Amino acid sequence: MSKAVWNPTTDYIKNTRLYELMQESGFTSYEDFYKHSIEDIGSFWDLAVNALDIEWYQPYTNVINLDQGIMYPEWFVNGKMNVAHNALDKWALDSSMKNENALIWESDDGSIIRYTFKELQDEVNRIANGLVNLGVQEKDIVTIYMPMIPETVIAMLAISKVGAIFSPAFSGYKSEAVAKRINAANAKYLLTADGFYRRGKVINLKEEADLAVASSPSIEHVIVVNRTNEDVNWTNQDVSWNEIRTDQTSFDTKQTNGNDPFMIIYTSGTTGKPKGALHTHNGFPLKAAFDAGICMDVCKKDTLFWYTDMGWMMGPFLVYGGLLNGASILMFEGTPDYPTPSRIWEIVDRHQVTHLGISPTLIRSIMNLDERYVTNHDLSSLKMVGSTGEPWNEEPWLWLFDKICKQKVPIFNYSGGTEISGGIFGNVLVKPIAPVAFNAALPGMDVDVYDEDGQSVKNEVGELVLKQPWVGMTNGFYKENDRYENTYWSRYQDTWVHGDWVIWDDEGFYTITGRSDDTLNVAGKRLGPAEIESIFVEHDDVVEAGVIGVPDKVKGEKPIAFVVVKNQPLSEEELKDVLVDHAIQRLGKAIAPKTVHIVEDLPKTRNAKVMRRAIKAAYLNKDAGDLSALENPYVVEKIRELGKGVIS
Repeated sequence: MSKAVWNPTTDYIKNTRLYELMQESGFTSYEDFYKHSIEDIGSFWDLAVNALDIEWYQPYTNVINLDQGIMYPEWFVNGKMNVAHNALDKWALDSSMKNENALIWESDDGSIIRYTFKELQDEVNRIANGLVNLGVQEKDIVTIYMPMIPETVIAMLAISKVGAIFSPAFSGYKSEAVAKRINAANAKYLLTADGFYRRGKVINLKEEADLAVASSPSIEHVIVVNRTNEDVNWTNQDVSWNEIRTDQTSFDTKQTNGNDPFMIIYTSGTTGKPKGALHTHNGFPLKAAFDAGICMDVCKKDTLFWYTDMGWMMGPFLVYGGLLNGASILMFEGTPDYPTPSRIWEIVDRHQVTHLGISPTLIRSIMNLDERYVTNHDLSSLKMVGSTGEPWNEEPWLWLFDKICKQKVPIFNYSGGTEISGGIFGNVLVKPIAPVAFNAALPGMDVDVYDEDGQSVKNEVGELVLKQPWVGMTNGFYKENDRYENTYWSRYQDTWVHGDWVIWDDEGFYTITGRSDDTLNVAGKRLGPAEIESIFVEHDDVVEAGVIGVPDKVKGEKPIAFVVVKNQPLSEEELKDVLVDHAIQRLGKAIAPKTVHIVEDLPKTRNAKVMRRAIKAAYLNKDAGDLSALENPYVVEKIRELGKGVIS
């Protein structure tokens, strides 16, 4: 018996953009179309960019060149295009589109600002001129440390128009995490705001930005948006957004090569230093636009709203997945449960959102509340609900499907990554959808599931791999290609190992069972444990630290810290409080560990590597497997004792 709970009708299937593309290729079966998409990747991606109506200043002469090997494909050879033209200018120049909404913004307090494509183009051009006047040149890097406000998107598009590169950082980061990303990119400019509003309170962003700049010698200017108009510190490096905003509403968009970089977005791994995914004009935006437009069926004049931050991959996905398809994008400054748990549904109702992106954490946090928070709002505009960032469990998925989707609107589970530019798996709308699982590998993504010997497996947990390149694949790691090759390409010959454990069943559904590395996933935000551990080790009283993720009913996973300390005058409980506060100050409340255990030692291998797998298994009272490599296996049992009564 099929696991599917949503089954598209024949008429529904025929009205999707995906089916239209399948027919253009001569297919009516998704499986046959998918097979074609991975057997002839050049032909497929040529078809895809034509379906997206991408405009080129200079046409490409070849879809893909693999002279540098599968790890470094060159896409759309000799093609010239700029993402800002395709996301904005072409619609502003189209008489049927220029007066349609491009950007809708709702603030924490409910204020609303709208820009048509023409109005947004004028504003972007004003800032592009201002950036040039300030000295921003082609290939310069601008770190964006901004809340979800209109100026964030305006800046992204203006930076691309100039031919420069932006690098977004999560607005919830503390100064140290921001400085790490500024220094890794060697950014010349920082764009930030005086602050923003969250749950009715002012969050001072400028203070953290100043601390970050103090340890970032490459920064020449800090551009500051006045969002709250609170009194903030002003330095000689600072320049006001209003000061650089010119009266000039025309700007000649730089005719960049398609494979010129436009964005460096940092993501955490299992080591302390963030990884800089390097994305090009003809990479990330096209993959995002394909996944949103063709796979999720985002069409012209739809409204796409993904609750996210620009520092996470889904922020840029929202921008380019929406705008390249001629849809409106909706940005929200606040939180989805303030001032009441109905806020997210009020927004859907008020702005007639067609495509909503949320997280399992959000649904888990509201599903046991009064149903009237949902039922009092008209959600009939919804065509799809998307979910990404973390795995589901069945109960909240089914609650969403029943209460929000009314068993009619499909839930598009979506999984990929920052280095992917979008999805590997999804719930394509031409096939039945089952709870929690993914009904397909997305077109062009040559997926397999390997056992330890590199053999394909089915109906058992295996390693997710990709066997061919795709449009949007990160162009290495910025200034760290050895690390890029070691991270993804070192296990199997010419095969990308993604780091997820996956089961592919006989019905064709994929289920992600967890990470095959140690990366934490806290409410959809991926964090490298070493990055958190380094924060604890900074403290004078800490010798070393180990951080694991454990299941959490709301966030999906939460970090737990284990620290080895020196002799110290504080009591153990006082020191724990100090260390928790230290982590919050460095990382922010959303992602810092709230639980710290003081231990005499951490389980380590003979080459002094901390075995986090052993910590996690012991704390969760599970079998840790082979621990023969441990130098000090006795500490595992002590950690197991700490977990008793804490984790059920």
